[in-house]
Amino acid sequence: MTRAGGPSRSGPPGPAGAAVLVAGPGALPAPGPAERRRPRGLDRSAWSARAAAPIAAFGLFLLLERLRPLRRRTEPARRRVLQNLTLAAAGTAVNLALNELLVVPVARRAVERRRGLLQRRALPYGVETALGVAWLDYTLYLWHLLTHRASWFWRMHAIHHADRDLDVSTGIAFHPLELAISIVARAGFVAAAGVSPRAFDIWQSAILTSSVFHHANVRLPLPLERLLRLVVVTPRLHGIHHSEVAAHRKANLSSGLTLWDWLHGTLRSDVPQAWITIGLPDARRSGQERFLRLLALPFSSGRWR
Repeated sequence: MTRAGGPSRSGPPGPAGAAVLVAGPGALPAPGPAERRRPRGLDRSAWSARAAAPIAAFGLFLLLERLRPLRRRTEPARRRVLQNLTLAAAGTAVNLALNELLVVPVARRAVERRRGLLQRRALPYGVETALGVAWLDYTLYLWHLLTHRASWFWRMHAIHHADRDLDVSTGIAFHPLELAISIVARAGFVAAAGVSPRAFDIWQSAILTSSVFHHANVRLPLPLERLLRLVVVTPRLHGIHHSEVAAHRKANLSSGLTLWDWLHGTLRSDVPQAWITIGLPDARRSGQERFLRLLALPFSSGRWR
């Protein structure tokens, strides 16, 4: 296969579906100069197919929450789910607009001009894509850490932690301003590493699916949960992170691979779910007014705990 702006590569397909050109009858013709110059961008049909993964996960875990709940609900679901879906709708608009206007063009330019760490070497396509996805997952860990350490960033992130119950709708509910700033930062991470548009696309689908999964109020069999958390964030692990105890919120900051928590010493699995109260004490005291107050929190002088 000929890589955009780079040397020829051949081998088995990578995780993003790289093709193999095989000599012989029926072989695909070699790409022309224009094809060789065109970077691997977002294929719209492939993007639509990958968007189906988080949507399917949302439906599946919504069903499993009814069949195998991990925690008992503490407040009526209809109002809080409506609030979460309102946030999700605003966040989706921000994501689609800024990713298309900023992150994707930066990724395309990195491939076209061979800029960034991953573009300096003629890496196999699958390796380059996997490293790009891992890099984005790690930088999300660092971003998550920042939202818990820096006061102003925490004010934006607090709306996500204020939910008194944890379920699939929590996994897609974030302050639109937090999402906007994180996307601007992500464009810098993409440029620094030379992440391709395809790797970015795959990461987005994977991280949305992961977020729906580990926020789900689903009781997995313990042997399965212990096996999964060796690799990815699970509902019990993330439940600890959403505890109203401040010390618990400093743990389990990974959003995809638990590797980053292992490396930074922030992994914690020793808190029984029965001991956990989900949410923030300040949000619990504010009652019905907390939603509008949290929306305005980044612009206020207070700090929610």
